[in-house]
Amino acid sequence: MIEAAIFDVDGTLVDSVNLHAKAWQVAFEKFEKEVSFEAVRRQIGKGADQLLPVFFSTEELQRFGRELEEFRAKLFRTQYLPQVKPFPKVRELLRRLQYDGRKIALASSAKQDELDEYKKIAQIEDLIEADTSSADVKQSKPHPDIFEAAFRKLGSIALNKIVTVGDTPYDAEAATKANMRIIGLLSGGWTEERLRQAGCSEVYRDPADLLAHYERSLLHSTSESG
Repeated sequence: MIEAAIFDVDGTLVDSVNLHAKAWQVAFEKFEKEVSFEAVRRQIGKGADQLLPVFFSTEELQRFGRELEEFRAKLFRTQYLPQVKPFPKVRELLRRLQYDGRKIALASSAKQDELDEYKKIAQIEDLIEADTSSADVKQSKPHPDIFEAAFRKLGSIALNKIVTVGDTPYDAEAATKANMRIIGLLSGGWTEERLRQAGCSEVYRDPADLLAHYERSLLHSTSESG
């Protein structure tokens, strides 16, 4: 049986993808870079270390990358974080896992202060065994570092007894590189086809849909058929 589940957070447990995209877009404009909302949105799920080089040159990032990132972080905390809401049935899904004896970890590219706030917003602080943020790794998703850090924090659990859950191809690529199976959720705005192409074994609409199909999902057993 599965012994642990590792969850991404943005777009998976909380509805924050559009808010992050808007914060980045506004920050880019401050530094004289016009980028469409959709272009930014498709990069959400990566940490700043992987997102910024998509839009800025190495020379630009050396000149003002840190200032841009700090501006974005402050902007998000003050203007957008208060608007973040949990997806329906998040606490209920995690409580079901806990009831079944699964350990639960979070593996997010967010900064630690944002991650702590997300746990409060979703009312899951008491259900989390471990969490990892951008501060715990050198490279964010789609690199496997964040999932691997969460795995280490969970203790002595075999990889084949862990299932990850995320909403982007970057989550799927990171989990696959870490040799972990992953369930995809459509709540982050990606298509089922794209999530499966990136490595998702199963795809559900959102946490509520995953909970509704819990007993036939990878979270319930090690069956490859789900």
